[in-house]
Amino acid sequence: MIIKNAASLAQFASEKMGKATIAAGDYLYAGLNCFEPGQEHKAHVHADQDKLYVVLEGAGEATVGEETAAVTAGDVVLARAGVMHSMRNSGPARLTVMVVFGPPPGKG
Repeated sequence: MIIKNAASLAQFASEKMGKATIAAGDYLYAGLNCFEPGQEHKAHVHADQDKLYVVLEGAGEATVGEETAAVTAGDVVLARAGVMHSMRNSGPARLTVMVVFGPPPGKG
């Protein structure tokens, strides 16, 4: 499977962070988290999944454990299984972030 311009699959919603699935396999899942300005994915933990964020467009703020940093297009964030993490759109424009899980949701 080859996916061109993954960011073009983004689905935004005014009431909460939007989500879109890009690809789902037996061992890996990739999707998009789509944030309007001010939206966030509140701090949470995946007990049995590693999660990788790849910022495709926009600017935001990522937190992993005790570390918080500004992120922009091209930045990558790793949240290992069992570590609290969150993402927030702190910029004036939309934020599109690819999320990659292993194992996929529901298969852990």
